[in-house]
Amino acid sequence: MTIDYARARELMVEQQVRPWDVLDMAVLDVIGRLPREAFVAEQHQALAYADIELPLGHGEKMMKPVVEGRALQALQLRPGDSVLEVGTGSGYLSACFGMLAREVVSLELVPELAAAARARLDATGLGNNVRIEVADALRYDGSRQFDAVCVTGAVAEVPERFLQWLRPGGRLFVVRGHAPSMEAVRLVKGEAVNAVAAESLFETELGYLHGAAPVPKFLF
Repeated sequence: MTIDYARARELMVEQQVRPWDVLDMAVLDVIGRLPREAFVAEQHQALAYADIELPLGHGEKMMKPVVEGRALQALQLRPGDSVLEVGTGSGYLSACFGMLAREVVSLELVPELAAAARARLDATGLGNNVRIEVADALRYDGSRQFDAVCVTGAVAEVPERFLQWLRPGGRLFVVRGHAPSMEAVRLVKGEAVNAVAAESLFETELGYLHGAAPVPKFLF
C-alpha cells in the first residue's frame, strides 16, 4: 500500500500537534513541511506520523510529534539564533532547528546514531547548518554559549552545566523529575548571575539521558 506522507503530515499537524497547544506558525510550518518519514528506519516509516515514540536502536527512542512540537515552540527560536541540542537521536529535531535558527550544534553519545542522523540530514538536503559531535553531554567541555538548548532525554535534576551553556536571555527546554511523574519545563537565563526563571509546560514521561537517571536509594 502506498502511503500519502504529505497527507499524513497534514493530519499529524491538525489532529495531534496543534490541539496540543502548538500555535507558533513558524513551528507548524516547519513540521508541516519536513519529511519525518525520512528520519526513521524503513520498517517504521508507516508509523512516522503516529502519536507514539519510535525505536531508533541502542535503547533510544524518537519523541512523540506532540512533544517535539512543544519543545520547538518553547525555545522561541529566531533566524539568527544558535542552538545546542543534547541528544541527536534520529536527526529530525536537528533538521527542524536548522530550519528555524542560524546554526545547530548537536551532541550524540552513540557514534552509530550520530552517523545515521548525519546521513539522513545529507540525504534530505537538510541540516547544512547542523554540526553533529559524538560526545557525552554530561562531560562535554564546550565553553561557548547558545541562545537555546534542547535536551531530548529526561534528567532527574537539571545539571548546572546545561544552564552555563545559555547566553543571558537564552532558553532551555528539558524534561525533569522521576518517572512516571515528570514535567517539561522552559528555563530562561537572566542577566544577573545565577538568575534563572522556570516555567512548567506540561506533564509527560521520557527516557532518561544516559547518566542522568535518579540515583537508586537503598533501604536497610
